[in-house]
Amino acid sequence: MTQLTADKIMKALQLIPLEPEGGYFKEVYRSDEKIEKSALPKRFPGSRTLSTSIYYMLKKGMKSTAHRLKADEIWHFYLGGPLTLVEIEPDGKVRKTIMGHDLENGQVLQYVFRRGTVFGAYLSDKAEYALIGATVAPGFEYEDFEMPSKEDLLKEFPNAAEAIELLT
Repeated sequence: MTQLTADKIMKALQLIPLEPEGGYFKEVYRSDEKIEKSALPKRFPGSRTLSTSIYYMLKKGMKSTAHRLKADEIWHFYLGGPLTLVEIEPDGKVRKTIMGHDLENGQVLQYVFRRGTVFGAYLSDKAEYALIGATVAPGFEYEDFEMPSKEDLLKEFPNAAEAIELLT
C-alpha cells in the first residue's frame, strides 16, 4: 500500500476548494427529506434537509477561517493531523480542542460545534494535512453560514483577540 498524501486523497475524493472558509471539500450526503419551516426554530428562514455531510481537508499552511452556523456541526477525524479546533462561545469564552488519533494524550476523534459558536481550525506545525468529515443537522445551507470580519469579531469578543488573530 502506498502512503496517502494530501494530493492523492484530494484526487481520490474529488475535493474542491471551499470558499470563503478555506480548505477543500466535497459534499457526500444531502438528505432527500425536508423539515418544513414551521417545524424549525425561527432562526431558519425556510425549510431544510434533515442532514448533510462533507469531506473536509486542510493542508499545511491553511486554516478554517472563523465562521458560525445556525445549526450544530459535528466533525469526525479521519486521517493526518493533528488539528487544533478553536471556538469562541457566545459568552466570549475561548476553547481549544485537538483532533487526532492520540487518544491517550487527550486528542478527540469527534467534536460538536454548537450553533452560534464562532469556530475555525488550523493544523499543528508538523502536520501535512488533516481529513475530517463534517455533519450538519438540519442540513447545511449557505444562508445559514456567517463569516464575520476580523473587525466585527474584535468588537463582539474583545477578550478573544488572540483566537481571532489565529482564525482570520
